[in-house]
Amino acid sequence: MRIKLFRSLSLLAIGLIVVPPMSSAASGIAPKALARMATSENPAEAGAALAELRGLGPRGLDLLFESYAGRVEHYLAQPASSRASNGEWTRLTAALDSVSRQRDSYASHLYWYTDFEQARAAARASGKPILSLRLLGNLDEEFSCANSRFFRAVLYANQQVSSVLRDRFILHWKSVRPAPRVTIDFGDGRKIESTVTGNSIHYILDTEGRPIDAIPGLYGPKAFLTALMQAESAFTSSATLTGAAREASLRRYHEGRMKAIADQLEADQSRAAVRLDQKALVAESDNNVGTPTAKQAAPLAITKSVVERKTLRLIGEADLPTQPATQIDIAAWEKLGALHSGDATLDAASIALVRSQYPSVDYDNGAISRIIQNLERYIAIDTVRNEYVLHNTLHRWLAGEWMTRDVESLNEQVYARLFLTPRSDPWLGLTSPDIYTGIVNNGITK
Repeated sequence: MRIKLFRSLSLLAIGLIVVPPMSSAASGIAPKALARMATSENPAEAGAALAELRGLGPRGLDLLFESYAGRVEHYLAQPASSRASNGEWTRLTAALDSVSRQRDSYASHLYWYTDFEQARAAARASGKPILSLRLLGNLDEEFSCANSRFFRAVLYANQQVSSVLRDRFILHWKSVRPAPRVTIDFGDGRKIESTVTGNSIHYILDTEGRPIDAIPGLYGPKAFLTALMQAESAFTSSATLTGAAREASLRRYHEGRMKAIADQLEADQSRAAVRLDQKALVAESDNNVGTPTAKQAAPLAITKSVVERKTLRLIGEADLPTQPATQIDIAAWEKLGALHSGDATLDAASIALVRSQYPSVDYDNGAISRIIQNLERYIAIDTVRNEYVLHNTLHRWLAGEWMTRDVESLNEQVYARLFLTPRSDPWLGLTSPDIYTGIVNNGITK
């Protein structure tokens, strides 16, 4: 059995055609005709049509959905195993993903800008705030980082969440760096492929692209909507203000949120009969650990770490130092998460997407139900930890010196000190230079 780790994720999912956005339908072809051409078996014809539809912005994606609504509905009524091998379905989903720049966009109907200036222009024109996602890898790749994959299934496919995002926000994403990808080759034709380490965050920005708030990591759908609405309210309250008045408005918002979080955490600890170490919570939320390891970063995202922990052991991360009590006391966090299990419940659309990702006959309905049950349980833990620790820290930063910083500077701070994946470490904590492996250069290739 061989395990291969490599950093570049430049290859896209099979069938996905990525095209640059254009400003208008330059060919003169009617938009509805472009939508029909977008799923052509002729790659050149499809690529040209997709480029023009992408250039139309959200309207281009709407045209595709309007043109193929019946076909999408037809295929979604079929078993996932039959869809996976159907050429028309493959071309149709590839077309939707190319225009939306999000994988599995048939379930979300969301259009994402990848050019920040275009997103700012759309925000100014509409008066809507920007929701800017930062992730490892690309949102239109299957193998983007784990949390961004969970976002696609748990949040963006959720009907209520997708409706709010579509109607009230301008969506934008940017890759922070490629997502490390691991292949376990059993040597007999069987392989397991996945990603390892990394985290994701949603920034709520005003129409000029200035930070209002940030939602770190994975939240359950209901909790995510609550955080979005709170940030949207702060955006609305400060939208017409400038200078010191704007800063004062945002400071009141963040200070108010810190107090509300502290009160809720205290109430939850009483209800769950647990007591977290408050000093450790503060230390955990403002890390300064030099060059962190992947094992130190992994517990910051419970749902993701469940996926990655076996891989981390296989690549030599099993015997590294233990984590602060707040990170490894999963029993206490699970009790707190159970109080908010309703925040993590998946809706029918999300469950359908999860089921579609298991076309193998090895996964019967009972197995899928257990997968979903476990997923909801871990999301509930992530939700409370992210809110009580990471989001609380972001409120503290944004109420102070980081209020006037640009989103790029803030994001560098987040990935270095909250997510423990600083840009200064090109290997993302996945190398163990002091451990002998018996492989030349410990298997590292540049």
